[in-house]
Amino acid sequence: MAGGPEAVGTRTRAGAERAVLRLARPYLSRLLRAGLLAAATEFAGLALMATATWLLMTAAGRPTLDRLTVAIVAVRALAVSRGVFRYTERLAGHDAVLRMITDVRARVFAALAARRDTAAQRTGDALSRLVSDVEAVQDLLLRVLVPGSAAALVSLLAVGAAALISVPAAGALAAGLLVAGVGLPTLATALTRRAADEVAPLRGALAVDAVDLTHGAADLAAFGATGTALAAAEGRARRLARLERRLAATGFAVDAAGVLVAGLTAAAVVLVALRAGVGGVLVGVLAVGTLAAIEIALALVGAARQRTQLGAGLARVADLLNAPAPKPGPAAALGPEPAATRPDVRFAGVTVRYRKGAAPALAGVDLDLSKGRRVAVVGPSGAGKSTLAAVLTGAVRPDAGRVTLAGVDVSAYPADELPRLVGGLLAEAYVFHASVRDNMLLGRPGADEEELTAATRAAGLLDWVRAQPDGWDTVVGEQGGQLSGGQRQRLALARALLAAPAVLVLDEPTEGLDPAAADAVLASALAATPADHSVLLISHRLSGLAGLDEIVVLDAGRVVQRGRHDELVAQPGWYREQWLLQAAAERGYLALAP
Repeated sequence: MAGGPEAVGTRTRAGAERAVLRLARPYLSRLLRAGLLAAATEFAGLALMATATWLLMTAAGRPTLDRLTVAIVAVRALAVSRGVFRYTERLAGHDAVLRMITDVRARVFAALAARRDTAAQRTGDALSRLVSDVEAVQDLLLRVLVPGSAAALVSLLAVGAAALISVPAAGALAAGLLVAGVGLPTLATALTRRAADEVAPLRGALAVDAVDLTHGAADLAAFGATGTALAAAEGRARRLARLERRLAATGFAVDAAGVLVAGLTAAAVVLVALRAGVGGVLVGVLAVGTLAAIEIALALVGAARQRTQLGAGLARVADLLNAPAPKPGPAAALGPEPAATRPDVRFAGVTVRYRKGAAPALAGVDLDLSKGRRVAVVGPSGAGKSTLAAVLTGAVRPDAGRVTLAGVDVSAYPADELPRLVGGLLAEAYVFHASVRDNMLLGRPGADEEELTAATRAAGLLDWVRAQPDGWDTVVGEQGGQLSGGQRQRLALARALLAAPAVLVLDEPTEGLDPAAADAVLASALAATPADHSVLLISHRLSGLAGLDEIVVLDAGRVVQRGRHDELVAQPGWYREQWLLQAAAERGYLALAP
């Protein structure tokens, strides 16, 4: 049926290819040059085989040397030119494609930055789209279109050259080329399409698994979910391995059929040529030329197989490139926000246990984070501070008690709506291998330079940005590798401030900064947060907390102290002891600093 699933899939694949190839228009002349050079390479190889065959068979009859001179020179010229053509074709093709891929990757990153759906923002899936799916665009050009076009053109030239010797032999060659260049590619596509459509999504899922299992190993262990996560990843890996084995077996069968077609076509050409009265030397040339031409045409089988395997990746890229620009959500609004987007937060008796029978990570925690209120959560390592942030952001559900935003349980909010209300700088914030601007725009797509400037100034990063030759377009490297630890933290903090959620969570926002810089950045960040936005600050440093509305001290998951800074310093307890220790340590640091 024309409207069946197969037809729909074909139209979807064709539409994805058209969407991607529209980006190739600025590089069309470069790609055309690469295609012509590829055709010249293949034709030089075909002519070399035919000329060398004629030379060897003629030389066997011991003719005069002058009869062989032209062929000898031609063989040398064709051998050299084939290498030159191959080198220049690779150079031209990769130059064009790498220029295009740079543009495609930038557009895909911008589309990912602008999307609000959770799946697109998962690090592993984003990595898969930015790497393997974008490489599908590269493979479509370098492994499908360029070699496929060259093979088709050379096949036509081979038939024309054979017709100069024998028209019937050219007809037999044309039939064999049709089978090798059209029939077998069609068969290969039909046999591999279903399995190939599953490969790209599975690779994307495995990329997510890899990131989750490495970067999230500690959290998985804490939640007791390592075994479940490993089992799911291993299941997907086994499924991918089965699909790839099936594709490899199918490819072997089609390749074997190609060898059979080449042999049968050569035999048919020789038989037809002999019946047509073609001389012995030219029959040998036709036979060897036929084998070379069929081998070139069989490149279309590989191109068809590659095209089928690229379909899912191209569709994912096209989905991003064709998606309409998202409308700004409540967190991205530039003007005053309605009261509904600034909800009060209430923790009521929240208890969290990661494993049955284990001590609770949080035990009966109560917390009031009403509109405009600023609260710090402090305590020793393992006290439950990050768990409290995870409960607030919906990453962890409490075993008892509840957390409400504007009177509604956190778990009732849709996954794409909650980050607009509650978010910020969480532990181990990720920095993408992209420009400062693109990393910032993950916080608020569509922000202008004035807003970027305000956020980076508040995070203490503006002077560094202005000092870079490329400014906002400075590439920060993989995971921010071109930045120091403090600069990477400030960039993540600036992105959180730019996002400006109604409830801003800052988990160790000054990690990696020296004491003086940490105090300045924290004060600046709090001052830049709108007065009617709530702030939950998680910190191991107690300096800079004097202006907050409340400080909550956690120990072993329980609230052991709470109050303002002056009140807690005045009474015995963990807070006072740590304040004195940290103050003494920082005085010593400042005394030793140059």
